[in-house]
Amino acid sequence: MKLSVEFPSIAYREGPAMVSKLARAIEEIGYDQLDMFDHVLMGYPTDTRSAPMYPPQMPIMEALVTLSYVAAVTDRIGLGTEVLVLPQRQPALVAKQISTLDTLSGGRVRLGVGVGWQESEFQALQEDFGNRGKRMDEAVQILRAYWQQERIDFDGEHYQIDAMAMEPKPPQGAKLPIWIGGNVPRALQRVGELGDGWLATAIEDVAVATRCVEKISGYAEAVGRDPSAIGLQMMLDVPPRDEAGMQFYANPDNVLRRATEVQQAGFEWGAVNATAMFQAGYKSVDAMIDQLGLIHNKLRSELG
Repeated sequence: MKLSVEFPSIAYREGPAMVSKLARAIEEIGYDQLDMFDHVLMGYPTDTRSAPMYPPQMPIMEALVTLSYVAAVTDRIGLGTEVLVLPQRQPALVAKQISTLDTLSGGRVRLGVGVGWQESEFQALQEDFGNRGKRMDEAVQILRAYWQQERIDFDGEHYQIDAMAMEPKPPQGAKLPIWIGGNVPRALQRVGELGDGWLATAIEDVAVATRCVEKISGYAEAVGRDPSAIGLQMMLDVPPRDEAGMQFYANPDNVLRRATEVQQAGFEWGAVNATAMFQAGYKSVDAMIDQLGLIHNKLRSELG
């Protein structure tokens, strides 16, 4: 099983040097991928909207800037987003940012994208929340065009491009992987039709996860794609509902049991959430590094 770490923005509180130390340690321990969570803003509850999924004051470093910083202090580990809220960003700018990151990192980027869920964030960024799914479908096509074609022309419902060019191309070119997040039916269809992989949030019931994979395969086959070429990753920790859930990462055996279930459901990637480790009591970068090492050793020794 390949292993990804969702990088904890909370590390910034110990200073830039410790952010670098954590990124290098994740690579040196042997993890395959370092992913950044994405939100530009988090809204307060108001008279017209409920509280968001996360506290408004939750610290979230900008994903692509942080990955650029991490790229400069690492050599091997994959760099990605889990997931970038693509419809609230300009596709051409994202294409340029990712192309630059791939160039400067030596071709290590995997872009994870999703449609997002926080309407107030879209409003604050002056983007339409209601048509975000359709715009993301077009944006994925635009990204690949910018990364591959010398001259880019695009005539979509929401985006139009007239005879433009973007250089340099990323080292991976049009093969730069775009993985899609989300567990709702339309997200699964989008993975099958457009994605290079699926970034699944934690699904406790293995049978449900298996059915989701079967649906993705069906959507892929319907448009003439090879389902076996679509990668599969799932977050290992289930959102905690009580104190026991908060302690998931405190015992590597918990993580191993979950990773084994995920692997048996056909997923070749498992994602470790280092922010949840912070919530489990590993409040310093050094403590997180030590526990990430124990978890990695446990999973590698049992799952390969």
